[in-house]
Amino acid sequence: MAFTLAPLPYGYDALEPHIDTQTMQIHHDKHHQAYVDNLNKAIAGTDNEKKSLEELVKHAGSISPAVRNNGGGHWNHHFFWESLAGNAGGKPSGKLAEAIDATFGSFDAFKEKFNNAGITRFGSGWAWLIVKDGKLEVSSTPNQDNPLMDVAEVKGTPILGADVWEHAYYLKYQNKRADYLSAFWNVVNWAKVAERFEAA
Repeated sequence: MAFTLAPLPYGYDALEPHIDTQTMQIHHDKHHQAYVDNLNKAIAGTDNEKKSLEELVKHAGSISPAVRNNGGGHWNHHFFWESLAGNAGGKPSGKLAEAIDATFGSFDAFKEKFNNAGITRFGSGWAWLIVKDGKLEVSSTPNQDNPLMDVAEVKGTPILGADVWEHAYYLKYQNKRADYLSAFWNVVNWAKVAERFEAA
């Protein structure tokens, strides 16, 4: 069964001024659509056609680079859109906030560590907040890899991710990845992140 691209869970302009409308249109309709289209081409006529996206991602080390890259691209972007919302940002609350303070010392210290993971990721990739062995951890992955993959340096359950590919920010922020990551905190959907934290 072919994979499909779900519509954004909000309008293209919902994240203004932090993430601009044009970036959202191109990022979702062109980049994410291309991952879905290329994934479908790569699995056509193979055993992978019957597998879920989660199964493909989990066994990234034993599938073709085309399935790994495009499957990861599809999974990561779907996760990313749900991590964001208009009129969002601020700070988490409840158990997630307590766990962040306990693990990193403070919310600001966590943000600094997360931003640093994104800024220092060479080339393209992602910064992540994950649950590993019941504890929070910050990590990053190259390209379209993620912490669910058997090939990830740091494995765990992602609860928040930031796309640090240039296509995620270049129109508005040019080469200033740090500025984009600073703005990212204004659109984080903490309710969704907390829900993932509880589930993990």
